[in-house]
Amino acid sequence: MRILVGISGGVDSAFAAKKLILEGHTVEGAVLIMHQHTELSAAREAAASVGIVLHEIDCRDSFVQIKENFVSEYINARTPNPCIICNERVKFKILYDYAMEQGFDAIATGHYAKLVEQDGRFALAMPEDSHKEQTYMLYRLPQSILSRLVLPLSEGKKSDIRLIAEEQGISAANREDSQEICFLPEGNHTEYIESVAGKSPEGDFVDENGIVLGRHKGIIHYTVGQRKGLGISLGQRAFVTNIDPISNTVTLSPDLLGKDEVYLNDVVYSGMTPPTEETTVELDVKLRYTAPLIRASATLYPDKTGVLKLSAPQKFAPGQSAVLYLDGTVMLGGFIK
Repeated sequence: MRILVGISGGVDSAFAAKKLILEGHTVEGAVLIMHQHTELSAAREAAASVGIVLHEIDCRDSFVQIKENFVSEYINARTPNPCIICNERVKFKILYDYAMEQGFDAIATGHYAKLVEQDGRFALAMPEDSHKEQTYMLYRLPQSILSRLVLPLSEGKKSDIRLIAEEQGISAANREDSQEICFLPEGNHTEYIESVAGKSPEGDFVDENGIVLGRHKGIIHYTVGQRKGLGISLGQRAFVTNIDPISNTVTLSPDLLGKDEVYLNDVVYSGMTPPTEETTVELDVKLRYTAPLIRASATLYPDKTGVLKLSAPQKFAPGQSAVLYLDGTVMLGGFIK
């Protein structure tokens, strides 16, 4: 096959390209220039080290929506994961569209996930390396993209891949993984939001009865579940349990009690066919990227909403994603409302 591989400059995408070459495929690379922090020189070096042509695709205009969504979510007291939105709306979409226009048979990336097909539907499944699994980040990919996607690292472990990549002379073999949001490599998301939307106005910390406890420095500085860095001393531990953008209040409580009911919107379906009527299924759910799977009863509706009844109370924040699995395969997922 003729395959276009997304090249980031890191070891995973470069190794994926090399692996496909060794399997006999015709491979070319593509780097997406999404913002001023795109590591273009690293991507060029990685492509050269595996001996492939690198296409440079400028998608900065498309990426603006990811930044805008990031700011809007925080201003509205939600905790977004911009990588999930970007994978769906920019990264994989643009890579796929470009590949189809240029006559490639498939696209590939260095993500750690498996691709499975059952009853005519494609879905992602958890890979061998459980510490690196990325199905949660990719759950919103549509069937059109999944049907043309190749994931060469589904059976590999990151520690082994680094060693093999070094032996193969791949330039990024020992390059550190990025830990921050790609367009905010230094972190400091509050500074970025205020540079775009203006200073987040101060407001009141309140208790669960609405009694004022003190002043907060702007709701974008807090997220549900936060305990450290609140900037207030109450003589006892305190957690953020609610953020209200309308009243501009942040509710604090000495206990962060989990909830056993989760409301979802903008639900997308992968291994499961979208329901045409109210449907209830028993599945496993992950409420954060690093969270363990827990059992849930999911009631799903044709309008892309759903309600989860969890087997045990959990802590989560609005704006995050809930991804549901059957035997390790992604069935569906949506945003926590």
